[in-house]
Amino acid sequence: MSGAAVYLWENVTERSGSMKFDMHCHTKEGSMDGKVIIEEYIRRLKEQGFGGMLVSDHNSYDGYREWKKSIKGKQHQDFVVLKGVEYDTRDCGHILVIMPEGVKLWILEMRGLPVARLIRIVHFYGGILGPAHPFGEKYMSAMTTQERKEKYARKLGALIEQFDFIEIFNACEKKEVNDKAYELAQEYKKPGFGGSDAHKSDCIGKAYTELPDSIRSESDLIAYIKTNPRIECGGSFYERTTKDRLGRINAVLVESFYVYNKMGNALRSRKRKRELKVIFDRRKGLH
Repeated sequence: MSGAAVYLWENVTERSGSMKFDMHCHTKEGSMDGKVIIEEYIRRLKEQGFGGMLVSDHNSYDGYREWKKSIKGKQHQDFVVLKGVEYDTRDCGHILVIMPEGVKLWILEMRGLPVARLIRIVHFYGGILGPAHPFGEKYMSAMTTQERKEKYARKLGALIEQFDFIEIFNACEKKEVNDKAYELAQEYKKPGFGGSDAHKSDCIGKAYTELPDSIRSESDLIAYIKTNPRIECGGSFYERTTKDRLGRINAVLVESFYVYNKMGNALRSRKRKRELKVIFDRRKGLH
């Protein structure tokens, strides 16, 4: 797996007045498999000409919290850091979620919601969401997780319609996987994101998304995505992922993740129910 790819829509957003964002970033503070602290992550992206990033740790905002506590207003004031999360659903793999600033939902740090309920909660509170690497590893990706269950396969079209964007370039996936994601976004006329999905320093900056330089906050991004823009994104392929190194043994790791995810869902079940009650008390009928 080598080379680079650019996904360029017809009538793409003008590049003048735009800057590069990495829209899928994992930090050491927020992801247990992240190896790079957020300050170093920012520094490395700036060195490569990026103007911003979406912090998207696994079921956690701890990476963003570290930026807000230790860096914001003190360093890198010329760089935009947006708050997001990569949420592990019960039935649809990993979903990238972006909420307006000021909205705090603990449920987004408690893996295991069914995707239909996640969509309703996120949209009710003014956020946006979309599948990460939708044709990637099973159990971790929307299309490959769903296709294992015929009853869900029939609902896929309606489900995709409810997403606000689709990750169409992921530097840690193969070209054919990204091509399928791009075709899916075109079919459903959804904006596409590009993200490195970097967990290690040598993967940082491998993917980009061109966004207007007027985007300075989560609300700015949400408003922009709701206009259904055509966005340029792309990058180069990272060749040292865990699945590349392990080869066939990676299949065992994937199955292990399924067990891990199920156990994690079960352990957080009681906390999720308590948090859902809080949400339902605020808004009857979400379920």
